[in-house]
Amino acid sequence: MLSALIAGAAVWYMQVYGYYEPLPASAPAAEIRLTSVTTGRPEPILTEGFSGIDADSSPLRFRGCFSTPLSLAMLSETFAVYDHATPLNAPGWFDCFDAATIGADLESGAAIAFLSEHEIRPGIDRVVAVYPDGRAYAWHQLNENAEK
Repeated sequence: MLSALIAGAAVWYMQVYGYYEPLPASAPAAEIRLTSVTTGRPEPILTEGFSGIDADSSPLRFRGCFSTPLSLAMLSETFAVYDHATPLNAPGWFDCFDAATIGADLESGAAIAFLSEHEIRPGIDRVVAVYPDGRAYAWHQLNENAEK
């Protein structure tokens, strides 16, 4: 019984804490880009106050919180909107990212999702949700190629 309890605690710890690493704002993976509607290529955008996490164990573990001084009107005219954005839960200790709130705000129109990078890894898109006040959140999610 004790060994099962220890094994269970180890599995829980590895899933919630063990694989994640803080992602410094200076890391290449922390550069936020959005896909231009004109060129179809990702272009860097201005960001401030980036806080992020990532893990080598899965390409879906990336999460980022930041703000941008760019207006939603400008972003909507310049960059590709992302339909069917579904933010994935972050570990509870990464408290700037609330997937349920972001998802509800995307559904209600309180925030808009943009394609950051299609196929940032095979079968994975990076998505960025932006609010009118400049708050923004990034994550990776499966795309249509992941199902093939």
